[in-house]
Amino acid sequence: MSKIIIINGPNLNLLGEREQTQYGSNDYKYLEEICQNRAKDLNINLDIKQSNVEGEIVNIIQDARKTYAGIIINAAGYSHTSVAIRDALSIFKKPVIEVHISNIYKREDFRHKSLISGVVTGIICGLGVNGYILAINSMQEILKNEN
Repeated sequence: MSKIIIINGPNLNLLGEREQTQYGSNDYKYLEEICQNRAKDLNINLDIKQSNVEGEIVNIIQDARKTYAGIIINAAGYSHTSVAIRDALSIFKKPVIEVHISNIYKREDFRHKSLISGVVTGIICGLGVNGYILAINSMQEILKNEN
């Protein structure tokens, strides 16, 4: 059984409350539920973490090297600013999928550049919370093909 982790960055805990035109009306608990249900369907052991603190996200990524076969990450606003998260992901050396609920290329110019994109296996953006389901499906295929 593969073990993966979803790491969510700042403000994602407020899904359903903030900018529903960008992020939809479903709350964070709903996101966790659909991800856990899909992982269970695929026989994947899934942990989900969320933090608003950059250093905590770096710690989660560093610790993940010992336990997880892959990372799905929505670094949120830190995608555009955090060299530290990028560096931690580059040290991971296993599959990483970057997810964004909104289409970052249809938003403000500063969101068009993700610092972490250059070190991830793949990117999914603009498909709402369904992007997480696609990421879980994709991670399962990546891990199956590597073994």
